[in-house]
Amino acid sequence: MKRRKTRQVKIGSLSIGSKSPVVIQTMTNTPTADQSRTFHQVVELIESGAEAVRLTVNSEAAAVATGKIIGQLRRAGYPQPIIGDFHYNGHVLLSRFPECAQQLDKYRINPGNVGHGSGHQEHFAQIISIAKKWNKPVRIGINGGSLDQDLLAKLIQANSRRKKPLADKEVFYKCAIASALDSAALAQKYGLAANKIIISIKMSNVQDLLAVNAQLAKKCDYPLHLGLTEAGSDIEGIIASTSALAILLQQGIGDTIRISLTPQPGMPRTREVEVCKVLLQSLGMRSYSPTVISCPGCGRTSSDDYQDLAAQIKQHIKNHLKQWKERYIGIEGLKIAVMGCVVNGPGESRHADIGISLAGEKNGKIGAVYQQGHYLVTLKGASIKKDFFKLLESFIRKNYSAR
Repeated sequence: MKRRKTRQVKIGSLSIGSKSPVVIQTMTNTPTADQSRTFHQVVELIESGAEAVRLTVNSEAAAVATGKIIGQLRRAGYPQPIIGDFHYNGHVLLSRFPECAQQLDKYRINPGNVGHGSGHQEHFAQIISIAKKWNKPVRIGINGGSLDQDLLAKLIQANSRRKKPLADKEVFYKCAIASALDSAALAQKYGLAANKIIISIKMSNVQDLLAVNAQLAKKCDYPLHLGLTEAGSDIEGIIASTSALAILLQQGIGDTIRISLTPQPGMPRTREVEVCKVLLQSLGMRSYSPTVISCPGCGRTSSDDYQDLAAQIKQHIKNHLKQWKERYIGIEGLKIAVMGCVVNGPGESRHADIGISLAGEKNGKIGAVYQQGHYLVTLKGASIKKDFFKLLESFIRKNYSAR
């Protein structure tokens, strides 16, 4: 798909915009003032593939800890950008704690939460002045649940005077877009360069997110950050987020993404990052790890050997991926097929770089192996899995250039 053309924004050493790959962001959920817990969660998120991590900066203690956490990360060899998330008191904290303001790589502000009335413009100008001083980019993040109420009231009144009033949702979208673009224009008026601005408009409903971002993309060339605000938990949150983001990304809209999931007991925070990686790889936009294409099973799959083999291959990839990436160029693009019957098995195995089609119990323990579209060998007996792993490792050594 063709990406929408946008300006390039530098966040630390990271570039965001249409000429750069779509960037994965996430956010900690530890109290930022707890330096140790937050540091370790940031490291965990980065190690899982997060390319930028956002911290809540909501108090003096959080502002002090933020500067220390960033210093600790840099000393530990983690250069990934750290973003400060500010609501209500951002102008105060950034002014009082210059170390925090200087060390953060980007500020995220919500115009709906930067004061009201005359205080809104004053507080907003103060934040932009600090961003300009330290040469920091700013994400102007609009949330459907916290729109600028003064602007919304004006637009509702103006709509009521129209001969053909817009639907309530259209007014809602118009308000969100106006808040984002008016705030960006105001930031530029106060001296912040256009290539220091990123915009996001987040909603909690999939159709609202699609509609408002499609309209926004036609009205500006700022990079856009995508995500649902409250997607939900587990499968509901994953499906809602991926359905919305996949459609927008396929249309070329979106330069950085976050999938927000309600934490589940026992599930790591890194799940957000893993879902983003699978989404981008499924769309063919990024490659992070070899892909395992496996059979869902049906009445013809009388053996569960293919399930065990697929699981073992995924674990094998997880155990060896870091070593492979250090050794082999392009290993992330490897496709492995593990199929469970003779209907789709041979065809899917041929389409993969290397694949095995297991015939099932009634035909005995046998599996036909294909490499790069051609039949290679039929494995038999109890050692099929062991033999296939040997073929897989041999294929990697022969087909991926050493670094």
